[in-house]
Amino acid sequence: MPLKIWGRLTSINVQKAMLCVEELDLPHERIDAGLTFGIVNTPEYRAKNPNGLVPVIEDDGFVLWESNAIVRYLAAKHASGSLWPTDPQERADADRWMDWQTTTFQPTVGPAFMHLVRLPPEKRDPGAVEPSRQKTEECVGILDNVLAKKRFVAGGKLTIGDMALAPAIHRWLNLPIARLSRPHVERWYGEIMRRPRTARALILPVV
Repeated sequence: MPLKIWGRLTSINVQKAMLCVEELDLPHERIDAGLTFGIVNTPEYRAKNPNGLVPVIEDDGFVLWESNAIVRYLAAKHASGSLWPTDPQERADADRWMDWQTTTFQPTVGPAFMHLVRLPPEKRDPGAVEPSRQKTEECVGILDNVLAKKRFVAGGKLTIGDMALAPAIHRWLNLPIARLSRPHVERWYGEIMRRPRTARALILPVV
């Protein structure tokens, strides 16, 4: 049976999983779930993920939720030595950037995204955008300094770290907001976007 994935492509966490799936060219079936698609509050879905969030995968009867765990699992199973580095230090470096995206970058960019894009106009607070933009600029500056010395976040090849960060940077670079020029981030993002199957996961516009 092909890999099954529940989640809508407008979710940044689903995009992480789908970017990995597409990069590995894995046979799969994706079922839209979450927000207007519903499904996530049904008893059947909650039995798979009691949090009622996306994404969820089912692989040969094995059910897994949490986007970073899904990326790690798929890369370890299908891409040892490439997306899943075999060198412990290189893998820890890639892991570090996965965690940084979740714990540091996402909380900073989240308010700007919500109040510029996701919330209906009557619920948006323009005052929430600028603090979010400033904090996100600091984060992108950190990443730009790293990518000045590396082709990808953990070195010379694409890894799980890039799988987690690319959807976040994709969202940031496509928000209707002023940004500083970050040439190394833009070079890295451009290279990822030119990969043959990336556009199937990182869709536009961001919504």
